[in-house]
Amino acid sequence: MKSFKTKFSNREAAISTAALPDIIFMLLFFFMVTTVLRKSDDNLKYKIPTAEQLKQIDEKSLISQITIGTPKDTEKYGTEPRIEVDGKFIEVKDIVAFIMKEKDKLPMYQRDQIIVMLKADEDVPMGLMTDVTQELKKANARRIIYGASWKVEEKP
Repeated sequence: MKSFKTKFSNREAAISTAALPDIIFMLLFFFMVTTVLRKSDDNLKYKIPTAEQLKQIDEKSLISQITIGTPKDTEKYGTEPRIEVDGKFIEVKDIVAFIMKEKDKLPMYQRDQIIVMLKADEDVPMGLMTDVTQELKKANARRIIYGASWKVEEKP
């Protein structure tokens, strides 16, 4: 049998790329709108302790951060250690309200899995740290991690 050839049989199908820039800009706009940027801790100065063993947490969406240290602006805020969350100073009694607000941001099935990261200066009094952990217990935030940096061995 003889095969029939048409004058269009040698052409390849072309894919239109006219909509490609529109799709790229839509994706770029989507990620720009949905990305959350955290403000750095500008109000406190602190040096976190060093550790020999550290574990990285994979569930970043469950972590809420509380920073404890001395204020950078000592004329305005004094020299006593302060507690900072989301760029604002709070008192110890306000920690429960902060944790409840953070739990409300999470889906219902993850609210009991909230992780609180305490970044505290090495020189913060242990009494303040105890008060903070007691308030976290009242808020039923039982998963507490402490921020630390790797201990660097000095060469002889």
